[in-house]
Parts: sequence; structure tokens; C-alpha cells
Amino acid sequence: MRILFALITCIFFTLFVSAQKKLSGFFPANTQKQLDYEKQFDAMISTSNQDVWMKFLTSRPHHIGSEQGKANAEYMAGFFKKWGYETELARYDVLFPTPKSRSLELLGDKPYKAKLEEPSLKEDGTSGQKSEQLPTYNAYSADGDVTAELVFVNRGIPADYEELEKMGISVKGKIVIAKYGGSWRGIKPKVAAEHGAIGCLIYSDPKDDGYVEGDVYPKGPFRPEQGVQRGSVMDMPVYPGDPTTPGYGSTKDAKRLDRKDAINIMKIPVLPISYQDALPLLAALEGPVVPDAWKGGLPLTYHAGPSKAKVRLALQFNWDIKPLYNVIAKMKGEQYPDEWVIRGNHHDGWVNGAADPVSGLVAEMEEARVIGELAKKGMKPRRTIVFCAWDGEEPALLGSTEWVEDHADELQQKTVAYLNSDGNSRGFVGFSGSHALEQFFNEIATDVTDPQTGVSIGDRRYAKSLADASSTSKAKMMGNKYMKIGALGAGSDYSPFFQHLGIPSANIGFGGEGNGGEYHSIYDSYDHFTKFKDPGFKYGSALAKTTGRAMMRLANADILPFEYGILVNTISEYMSDLRSMTDQMRIDTDIENKLIKDNIYDLAKDPTLGFATPKAKGSVPYLDFSKIDNAMVQVKARAESLKSSLVSPEKINPSKIVSLNKILFQAEQQLLFAKGLPRRPWYKHMIYAPGFYTGYGVKTMPAIREGIEERNWKEAQEYIEIVASTLMQFSESLQRGVDILK
Repeated sequence: MRILFALITCIFFTLFVSAQKKLSGFFPANTQKQLDYEKQFDAMISTSNQDVWMKFLTSRPHHIGSEQGKANAEYMAGFFKKWGYETELARYDVLFPTPKSRSLELLGDKPYKAKLEEPSLKEDGTSGQKSEQLPTYNAYSADGDVTAELVFVNRGIPADYEELEKMGISVKGKIVIAKYGGSWRGIKPKVAAEHGAIGCLIYSDPKDDGYVEGDVYPKGPFRPEQGVQRGSVMDMPVYPGDPTTPGYGSTKDAKRLDRKDAINIMKIPVLPISYQDALPLLAALEGPVVPDAWKGGLPLTYHAGPSKAKVRLALQFNWDIKPLYNVIAKMKGEQYPDEWVIRGNHHDGWVNGAADPVSGLVAEMEEARVIGELAKKGMKPRRTIVFCAWDGEEPALLGSTEWVEDHADELQQKTVAYLNSDGNSRGFVGFSGSHALEQFFNEIATDVTDPQTGVSIGDRRYAKSLADASSTSKAKMMGNKYMKIGALGAGSDYSPFFQHLGIPSANIGFGGEGNGGEYHSIYDSYDHFTKFKDPGFKYGSALAKTTGRAMMRLANADILPFEYGILVNTISEYMSDLRSMTDQMRIDTDIENKLIKDNIYDLAKDPTLGFATPKAKGSVPYLDFSKIDNAMVQVKARAESLKSSLVSPEKINPSKIVSLNKILFQAEQQLLFAKGLPRRPWYKHMIYAPGFYTGYGVKTMPAIREGIEERNWKEAQEYIEIVASTLMQFSESLQRGVDILK
């Protein structure tokens, strides 16, 4: 009897808790229905489907323009149609260069000819498909045949050139060699060219992803000595997509720029190499020993150079127009067909591309399958759901950018949100995106179970953050499981939606325990992935449950779950950071100039090192942030007023819901500036953008921040006023929402 009573009590308690649960955006009467759908969704997720699909999609190289690339698009389209989606292949014709010839030689007394090839492995079933593999190269490098001394530039970012200047070393007229990491690869030749270099080599140091980190493939997951990271070096921080059709879709009959007029194609020849090929080149360097932070894991003393022996780099490319195929699958919403929730992951890879991108793609396919099955059972989404598989992401976000540019007006009118994923592996959940969705993702993180630990993915992420925190931070974090999401820079298909059109977007994925050295090599294969990255596709299923939940909640919500107060508070934090950065720059400049004036650097100089005395810099002026301050007071008040008006959403007059929701999902578009960022007008979002010299890395308040960093005070002040104006537009949008609810 006691056992029966306890069981009844437990069931009653579970039902009570479930009944009390709240979901952002849902009326109480609809909450339980949504939770029931999610419970069914979780139960239907299959790991075996993901395994089968990955085997096919990675069976052959599937880069843009390849036979397998098109076959994969048709394969996926067939499934989407079967699952009940209106499906099309959206074709675009884009500029995609491939190598015609590649040669790298060290001349002099100890000549060496680089192999520039990755060997096949008997343990890897697809590594021997030589005739179909793209060679090791950097797409959108310039053609060129250059011979010069070699200089080591560490990661090849602007700060490294400042260090070289102190050592009295110039790269003008030289070929540089840089390590991968520290910034996006395209920044390295860009900065090298700005400093007068005539060629650039990029190598993977074993300290980063090779034998220093662990056993190399096939024994372990890390990069073997001849492994090479392919990748694009197009200057995507200027604009992504087809370089010959900036701002508009690259359709078959589109008017194209002459290639020489495309400002984001690299101006010097660039080539990626293995650490086996890098070793004799680095051994030939002379000059000073590099700082400790520059040293890698190779068995040599790292010198800055230049080398006495010269290096010859010769590259030629086929500059072809290739077709790409985006898969676009729509399930029409029953109640709001003109409100779209879009989900995307790319399908092209540099070679077989198991981790990048197919691991995320098969999770997306499983989401689409289960939602399709639920729809057949009666769960018709209220809003239109769109699943996309993008082609051409690897070279330059080609497929997504061309589709977005081609449908820009319609997307800004209809898109509620865009949810992206890319590669996925074992570990911890990560969310980055529009901070108006931060509370929304925190709720989802409490409702998905981590497959390894059995706790929620939010709790596991919290435990990781707590373990990694400093002692001071730990004390502040204890008991506070709220998760701040990251800001979006660049590097995947959310960029055109978010930074060009202002559509609320997010990037979602798991990682941290599936590290390896297979990235963009022939070893990113089914065999490598299933052994080291996510055996059993357990975290593929976790991704499907996480992003599938987000899709269903956004599709079915009564009131869209945007919390703009969080975005406003985040912008306030960015502004505080800008003030602190400017104040610190002023202090540092004053100290540096005094040291130069007092000849302290000359007194400390060791003539054997040969470093130069720094040049004095102009003083840092006081910037006037008052217009932003005034705008923030108003926008904060209106965000709070809108939030308080939505406390009891079920009481809102149904006739006002459509208008209110449209204001909510279009509000972030008011943070766009039509003329865009300085020298890169394609990027129009005034709060988030990839950095001009960081590539993937985000710059928040980018125009102001980069103006300050580059000491362009006039431009920084100009954009302070522009940002203030966009904040006022944003404020007016929030006020329209408040007015509807009065």
C-alpha cells in the first residue's frame, strides 16, 4: 500500500511540476501540448539514421562543383520530399578556383622540394581517393611565381608585425611563413601583403594539433606530419559570397565584376603546407630567436629570419565558374505561413568532410525527419519551417550568401529567426547569436539531457564553466547557472542572415571532447569521426534534440520569445568595455611616449638583438559618447516596458498578435545601417561583425571599436553618432510593440 501511495504521489508531483512549467512565448493552455510534442520528438530520434546518412554523404569527396556534391544534394532532397517537405535544389553559378599547378622549393646549399601531398592510410577507407580529392591549397590565392628570402611571422596577425619591427626585421619583398591559429587563415596573407610581402606559406604546427597534443592519426585523432589544412583565403571580412557578384545573387545570367576588380580576392600567392614540409624551411631561417610565445613543437630553434637561402613559390589556378546546389525544404505553417523559421547546415566539404560539415548535417536531417513524422500524425507547425543544406560554404559562404542576397526582401519580411549548425562532436553545448534569444536558449538547455552524464546540457556546461573559472570568478558563479551566450563573428552560414539582413540568428553545436587534427584534410573521414569524434552519434542526437526543440518552439509559439532587455543590457556591457579600452589606451600611450622621450628604450637596447626604438604615438582624445548614452536610456526603458506588457501574454487581444510578432522578429533589423561598416558596406549590423583583422573572431560595436583600435578618432566619433541613430530606430520599434499592447 505504501509503495502504491508513493507511486501515486510521484506521478502527481510529476504532473504538477509539468503543469507549472512555463515556456517563453507560450500561453499556459498551449504549454503542455508543446511539451508533449517534444517528448515524442525525443523518443523518435535515431542514431542509426545519422550513421547511414554520413556513410553515404562522406563516401567520396564532395566539394563544390564535384559529382558527389550534386549527388549528395539530390540524395538529401529525396529524403526531404519523402518526409513531407516542398523541396527544391536552388542552383547558383559561382567563381571557384582550383589548382592548375603548385610548387614550393627551398633553394641554396640544402635544397628541398615540398611534397604538398597527404598520403593515404590503410586504416582510413576513403583517404586513397586521389583522383577526386582537391589538392592541398588555399582558395582565392593569387596566381604567382615568386622567389625571395623567408621570414617567420608567428601567427601573422598585426601584433606579430609590431614585434618584428622591434627586432628590426622587414618582410618587404620577402615570402612569409605563418602558423595556423590565432586568427582566421585569410588574415595572414592579407596582413603580409599590407607589409609588402610577396608570398605567404601557412603551416600546421604540431604544438597546435599534432603530436604535441596527442597521438597522431590513425593511432590517435591528431594531425600526422603530412596532414594539411586546406581553406579559403578570400577576404571575407570585406564581404563573403561570390566575389564577382557583391550584394546580389550569382544567378546564371548575373552581371559579374571582372576578377581584377573583386577587392576580396587575395593579392599575393598563398599555400598551406604540412609540418613535415615546413621543417626544412624553418631550419633555414637565421636572425634572432623568436619570443617564447612564438615557439612551436618542431625539433628546432625557431628563428625569425630572414633566411640566407631563397624560397620559390609558384602557383597557378583554374578560375572557373562552377554550379552549386542548395537544398531548400519547406513545410508550410498552418496559421502563419508567411512567418518562417529557418534551419541550416552546409553540405559541401573540402574533401570527405565527416566532422566538417556532415556531423551537423545528419543531425539536421534527423530533426527534419522527426518533425515530418510528427506533422503526419497531426502536429502541424503554426509557422513555416524551412530546412536548408547549403553548398559552397567552405570557399566563402557561397551557397547561403547567394540565396540570401537573391531573396533579401522576402527574407527580411518573413524570417522569424535563422538557426545554424556546422561541425559537431562530443562535449559541451555552445550557443552564440542574437542576445534577444539568450533566455530562450537557457530554457532549452535545461530540457535536453546530456548523453554522457545524464544531467541537462545546461548543467554540464555550467560545471565545465565553473571548473575552468578563476578562483575569483568561481565565487561569483556559484549557484548561478544562467548561461551568457556568445556573440557571432563569422565562419559559417549565419553571416548573411544576421550581419547583412539583421535577422535574429544563432549558431549551435557541441564540442570540447572531440579534438583532433583532421580539420580540412583527407583524414576528416567517416572512419576518423566514428572512432574519435562522436562514436555512436550520441552528440549528433543531442544536437538534433536541442536545435529541433528550438525550431518547434519558434514555429509554434503564441508570442515570439524575444527578450530585448537582455540585448540592451549586453549592448551596455559592450559600451562599458569600449570606454575602458579607450581609457587604458590613453594611459598606455602616455607611458610609452614618456619612455621614448626619456630614451629608456635606447638605454636598455642590447646591440646583439638589433631591435628598434618604438615610434611615439599621438595622444588619445576624449570621445563623446553622450548620444549613445541618451539613446540607451530610452531604449532600456522601452525594452523594460515591452517586457512588462508581455507578463500575461494570454490576455493579449488575439487580433494584435500577428502585428506584435512581426515587430518582435523585425526589431533587430533596426540595428542595421544602410551604408554598412567603414570600407566594408556589406556588413550592416552595427552591434556584431567579424573583425577586419580577426576574420572569424567577432568585433562587437565593430565600427566604433575598430576606429579606436586603429586610432582613427574621427571615424570612431562619426560611428558613435551613427550607432546612436540605429539605437533610436530600435527604440522606436520596441515602442510600437508597447503601443500595440496598450
